Amino acid sequence: MKAPARTTVTAALPYANGPLHIGHIAGAYLPADIYVRSLRSRNKEVLFICGSDEHGAAITLRAIKEGTTPQAIVDKYHALMGKAFEDFGIAFDIYHRTSSELHRKTSQEFFLQLYANGAFTENTEEQYYDTEAKQFLADRYIMGTCPNCGNPDAYGDQCEKCGSALSPRDLIDPRSTLSGSKPVLKPTKHWYLPMERSQEWMQEWINTGMLDGDQQHDPAEWKPQVLGQCNSWLKEGLRPRAMTRDLTWGVPVPLPGAEGKALYVWLDAPIGYISAAKQWAADHGTDWEKWWKADDTRLLHFIGKDNIVFHAIIFPILLKQHGGFILPQNVPANEFLNLEGRKLSTSRNWAVWLHEYIARWPGRQDELRYALATILPEFRDSEFTWKDFQDKNNNELVAIIGNFVQRVFVLCNKYYGGKVPEPAASNAAQGEQDTVLWAELSAIPGKVAEDIDKFRFRDALLSAMNAGRLGNKYLTDTEPWKLEKTDPDRVRTVLFNSLRITAALSVVLEPFLPFTAQKLRTMLGLGELKWADALREGLIVPGAAIGKAEHLFKPITDAEIAVEVERLKANEPMESRSTEQGPSAPPRADAVETKVVAKPNISFDDFAKLDIRIGTIAAAERVPKADKLLKLSIEVGEAAPRTIVSGIAQHFAPEELPGKQVLVLCNLEPRKMRGVESQGMVLMAEDAEGKLVFVQPGREVPPGGEVR
Repeated sequence: MKAPARTTVTAALPYANGPLHIGHIAGAYLPADIYVRSLRSRNKEVLFICGSDEHGAAITLRAIKEGTTPQAIVDKYHALMGKAFEDFGIAFDIYHRTSSELHRKTSQEFFLQLYANGAFTENTEEQYYDTEAKQFLADRYIMGTCPNCGNPDAYGDQCEKCGSALSPRDLIDPRSTLSGSKPVLKPTKHWYLPMERSQEWMQEWINTGMLDGDQQHDPAEWKPQVLGQCNSWLKEGLRPRAMTRDLTWGVPVPLPGAEGKALYVWLDAPIGYISAAKQWAADHGTDWEKWWKADDTRLLHFIGKDNIVFHAIIFPILLKQHGGFILPQNVPANEFLNLEGRKLSTSRNWAVWLHEYIARWPGRQDELRYALATILPEFRDSEFTWKDFQDKNNNELVAIIGNFVQRVFVLCNKYYGGKVPEPAASNAAQGEQDTVLWAELSAIPGKVAEDIDKFRFRDALLSAMNAGRLGNKYLTDTEPWKLEKTDPDRVRTVLFNSLRITAALSVVLEPFLPFTAQKLRTMLGLGELKWADALREGLIVPGAAIGKAEHLFKPITDAEIAVEVERLKANEPMESRSTEQGPSAPPRADAVETKVVAKPNISFDDFAKLDIRIGTIAAAERVPKADKLLKLSIEVGEAAPRTIVSGIAQHFAPEELPGKQVLVLCNLEPRKMRGVESQGMVLMAEDAEGKLVFVQPGREVPPGGEVR
C-alpha cells in the first residue's frame, strides 16, 4: 500500500427527520472528530465530510404526520443538526445536504455512468402496493415481523432491533405504514444491482485487502465486528438489490419511462459524500477528484454498526462498478450506546438530545464530549448514565485537570505576579522528580497519537489524562508552596515545568476537549499549537504574562443530575420502572490514629440540628498578625462561597489548600476573629502527635452535599 498523502474522512449522513441524540454522537461523529483533529494537529492533509440525508420514505411519512411538506421537514432538521454539530465542536470541513441541486446532478450522473457500464439489470416484479393510498410502498412504508428476531415493528429494509438487512417480502404479516392495511403485490419495474457478480472480488477484498493485484487495506486493522458482519453477508451469498424505488421525494431516476421513481436511498446517500466534496472544492477553488480518485488518498467511513454493510459492501461495489474511485481503507464502525439501562429510542423520547443538552448546559460541551469519549462503544455496546456523567466530571475533569491547572496558576500569580518564572540554571535545582516526570511525560503524545490511529479513542484519552495525573503527582511530591522561602530556585523550576505540562495538556487533550484546550492556550498566552509543540523547548518563555487562575470545570450537583433523570423517567414505560433506591452511605473519613475521649450521649434530634455539608476550598490566605489562623473561602453549594477562619495555619500552607474537599459545620453561630467574620467551622481530626487532618469524603462530592 502507498503511504497516504491525504485522508478523506466521512461521517454517516444523519437522516433529516429528527434531531441528533448522544447515541448518534458516540456512534460516529465524536470518534470521527477526534480522529480528524488529531490528523490536523500532526499537519496531515484531511477533508472531513458530512451532511444531511434528506430523501426517503421516512421523511415523507413525517411530513404527512405533521401536515407539511418533505422540504419543510428537511429544512428544519438540516438547520437544527448543523447548528448542534457546530455548537458541540464537531469540526466538519463541509456540512452539505442531499436535497441540493449539485447533489441531484452528481447522483444522476453517477447512476447514468453505472447504467452505461452495464452495472444494472432491469426487472419487473411484484412489489407491495397500498390499495387505499393508491401507491407502491417503498421499504420504509412497510412494517412487519422480522423473520430473524421476531420484532413486530421491523421495517421493509432493516430491523432496527437486531440490525438485520431485509427486503419487504422477508417480513411476516406486512402492513402499510400509510393506511395500516395489508398491502397487495403488484408488478413494477426497477433497476437492480446484481451484487452476486461481485461476490468473488468482494470476498477477497474484505478478507485480504487485495484488489486487482494491489494491497488496498490491511484486514488486521479492521474491527472484528465489521469483518464479522461483512463475512456473514458474504457467507449467505450476495443477492441483487433494487437501486430504485417508487417514490416522488428523492432524486428522480434519469431514464425514459422512469417517471415516479427515485434513486434508492443507499445509492443516493453515499454519493452525498462525493457531492459534498465537490461543493467544498468549488467553494475553495480547488480540485475535488484527488480526495476520491487519487491512489495516495486514504478513504475512511465513520458509522454505526447498523450501516456497516452499506459502507463496506454496497457502496464499494458501486464505486468499483462506476470506475475511477478509490475504495475505503477502513470502516471503523462503532456499536450502540444505551441510555440508563435501556436502548435509546427516538420514538419513545428515551434519548438525550444534543441541542437540548447544549441549551440546558451552556458552555459545558467538553464535559459531555469527555463523558462520551470514555464510553465510546468501540467494540461492544456501552451505556450512558447521568450518574456516570457526574462522576466523570467531578472525579476526573474537576479533580485531575481542573485541580492541577488551578493550583499552578494560583501559585504563579501569587509568587510571580502572573508571569512565567525563570527556571533555575543550576543542577541543584533539578530533582529526581523532574527526571521521572519528563521520562513519563515524553511518552504520552506518541501513545495518544498511536491509539487514535488505531481507532482506540478510549485508550488515547486515558493516556492524555495521564499527563494531568502526572502534573498533580509532581506538585504533590515537590510541594513548592513549602519551599518558596527556603528554596526559591526549586520553586521556580517546579512551576515552570508545571506550565509546560499545562501546554502539553492543551495539545494532547485538544482532539477530545477542544474548548478546554483553547482556554488553556489563552491562559498561557499561546496561539494555535500543533502536536509537535506538546513538549517543545522554548514554547513557555520566562517572563511572559499568563492569565489568572480560573475553574476550568465546575462540580455537578446531585440536584442537577436528579432533574435530568426525572426528565427521562417521564418517558419511561411504567412496567419498566425500578423501585427507588435508598440514600447512599455517608462519606468515609480517612482513618487516623486518635486518642478517643468519650462524651455524653446526645439525642438524634440534637444531631439533626447540625448542618454539616461537603465544601470545596476555593482560596486560602493567612490572617494578618495571626500565626495560627487561615482565612478560607469555601464553596458549600450556595450562591457565593463562605468565609471561614480556621486555626490550622501551623499545619497547612495556604497554597496547598485550593481544591481540597472538607466537612463544614454551616449553622454555627457567626463569629468575628481578628476582624474577619467566620461563617462556620471546618471539621478536623487530630492524630496521636497532635497533627490536624481534614475529614474528607472518600471520593469527590459536589459542594453542598449533606452529611447525615
